[in-house]
Amino acid sequence: MANSLNLSDNEKRDIIKFLQEGKSLPEKYRFLLFNDDREVELLWNGKTNEVTNVVLPFQVIEQIDEPRSDAKFGMQNTLFDTTGRQITGWTNKLIWGDNKLILSSLKNGPLRKGIEAQGGIKLIYIDPPFDVGADFSMNIEVGEDSFTKKPSVIEEIAYRDTWGKGADSFIAMIYQRLKLMHDLLANDGSIYVHCDWRLNSYMRLILDEIFGKENYRNEIVWKRTYSTKAQSISFGKTHELILFYAKSESTKLKQLYQKPDEGYVDKYFNKTDENGKKYQSLSLTQQGQGPARYFGDKLIEPTKGMHWIWSQDRITKAFQEGRIVFTKNDFPRLKKYLEDWNEQGRPIDGLWVDDEVGPLNSWHSESLDYPTQKPESMLTRIIQSSSNEGDLVADFFCGSGTTLAVAEKLNRKWIGSDLGKFGIHTTRKRMIGVQRELKKDGKDFRAFEILNVGKYERDSYLTTNDDLRAEERIKQAERKEKEFVKLIVTAYKAELIESFVNIVGKKRDRLIAVGPINTPVSSKFIQQVVNECKDKNLTKVDILGFDYEMGMNIEEYRSQSIDIVFKVIPREVFDKQAVEKGQVKFYDVAYIDAKPVVKGGAKSKELSIELTDFSVFYNQDASDDVSESLRPGGTKVVVENGQVVKLTKDKESDVVSKEVLTKKWSDWIDYWAVDYNFSDRKEVIIDQDDKGEYVEAWTGDYIFDNEWQSFRTNKNRNLELTSTPREMIKGNYKVAVKVVDIFGNDTTKIIEVNI
Repeated sequence: MANSLNLSDNEKRDIIKFLQEGKSLPEKYRFLLFNDDREVELLWNGKTNEVTNVVLPFQVIEQIDEPRSDAKFGMQNTLFDTTGRQITGWTNKLIWGDNKLILSSLKNGPLRKGIEAQGGIKLIYIDPPFDVGADFSMNIEVGEDSFTKKPSVIEEIAYRDTWGKGADSFIAMIYQRLKLMHDLLANDGSIYVHCDWRLNSYMRLILDEIFGKENYRNEIVWKRTYSTKAQSISFGKTHELILFYAKSESTKLKQLYQKPDEGYVDKYFNKTDENGKKYQSLSLTQQGQGPARYFGDKLIEPTKGMHWIWSQDRITKAFQEGRIVFTKNDFPRLKKYLEDWNEQGRPIDGLWVDDEVGPLNSWHSESLDYPTQKPESMLTRIIQSSSNEGDLVADFFCGSGTTLAVAEKLNRKWIGSDLGKFGIHTTRKRMIGVQRELKKDGKDFRAFEILNVGKYERDSYLTTNDDLRAEERIKQAERKEKEFVKLIVTAYKAELIESFVNIVGKKRDRLIAVGPINTPVSSKFIQQVVNECKDKNLTKVDILGFDYEMGMNIEEYRSQSIDIVFKVIPREVFDKQAVEKGQVKFYDVAYIDAKPVVKGGAKSKELSIELTDFSVFYNQDASDDVSESLRPGGTKVVVENGQVVKLTKDKESDVVSKEVLTKKWSDWIDYWAVDYNFSDRKEVIIDQDDKGEYVEAWTGDYIFDNEWQSFRTNKNRNLELTSTPREMIKGNYKVAVKVVDIFGNDTTKIIEVNI
């Protein structure tokens, strides 16, 4: 503490008065009383420098070693095989879950050694969503139509708690995660943070505080769209920012140069001036609203909705240099000479408005119709600038997986994570596609695995301490959880019961267990319910949950002498009127039916799997409510009792017609995969024992080896319903079949096969 003589008598009296009245001291006293040399600091409601240090084990739920779709098993790696090979060593990681827990577990857990053995994370790129739910409302294609999938309840709650409470909640969220990323980043590493106008000013201050102002390198301007609507109160918002920070002064940047290739030259530098110099003619305008301009003695009146993107001085200079040419309609264009490119090309600067990294449009071949997807060319520029081949690259808001796809193509290792199941599923398909492409071109690729954060329930990471306010928060959370359970049980038309640990309700002769509100129902939770039923001689139980862990094989619990039913809690449970009217419908988890097909003689057998049925029971939007709100001639797609239905209101009669879009069961399937020998790879996690030491432990489950897969893409909507045959030796096998529906939810079925 500073010498109190530095305070005036009035300041001393004020401090005493504030303390006696239990009020907070004004901010100026922090600098008068304590040694703090920061001139500028970002403050927000609830700011704390505490960062979670929880370590949860990572559970590998799926491994994709080699992309196979139509090649016969057993034919790879022959003398005549010229395809690419899988690179051994590091396995890339795609992790589903809350990235705060993921980052903390990577930083403090056993996987940290594996990361450091690869040289550490050399580059982090993140593009955190800036709008409530923006990442989780997805357009889903069904036949020739599409509809908007709403976010799951868990996704919605997570984002509501982060974005729905104002800027301070977002800042608190990103601050803690950026601190963890800073700790994970290699000493010579870089971080690129993508942001837009909503929070870019806050983000710059946060990064200054965490990484240090001296490590600020660039504010990159990326032009995300070429056009904008006419604005009456502002200029069009056509760009976003990428903030580039170094971990330390040892971080180096590779200077990239932009040079037109021969095809570009032939196509665009196709004009010759009077001196024989090749040039291309560039437009000076874009859509928008603005004034007229003079070119020499010519007054050019822009058409409605058009303005100049160059300054008047720059236009005048170009005109004086003879670089302005006019079209037949007297429209000005700029000459760009081929000779202006030097031998290396033009050094790339922080203004990224060139066509090479232009905006991603829906008609681009790489477009996945994912709302926050960025162009691969932009990530290529970042990854090439701040990493080398073999380096480890990470994206902890990976969305559709652009960073990971580019990293794989550029021979980088990668870690990606996302909270949304749909994002993880989109990335999985994308990375398999990249693997197939590399393999086909004779280029090497890496295996990747999909992981859960283990022990994924609230009690695992809620910490308690002696702070009274913290204890009160825990009590409040417990009270809210009881209210939540009461709400769910009431909506399920059951009665509350006590005296059990996991059982909370009863409906006729069946008991009820309710999973957590803000995390998926875990395998551990289900096993606890099963164990309690066995201990109490209970034989019938319903488990209710908003979501279930990825890769969960729920059928294994049904074989434990318990009549167990798994139900999904619908979004309407939070609608008080719907609950009171008894309109809330809980639906069963998806159902798979598949059969083995064994062919061959006595010496050689081949096994393939035929998918024969798949059923879901989703509901989204009530058709009666939608019908009433439809305008004449309007259409709306809803999900009703496991069917996607298109509602259309006639212009003349106002009669609403219904057309079922999911005409067959396979329309619900977006992806499916087969593991021909599910029990050959045990799921082993590294966890801390009672002494705090890391030990390997078998979870009792197995890892899904993704040996064959078929899935839909934007270009190819077809789906194979019978897998490629695999050569098998005699024996008993457990074959795992995994189906992912068009919502991104996965279901697994185990089939017993005797060869």
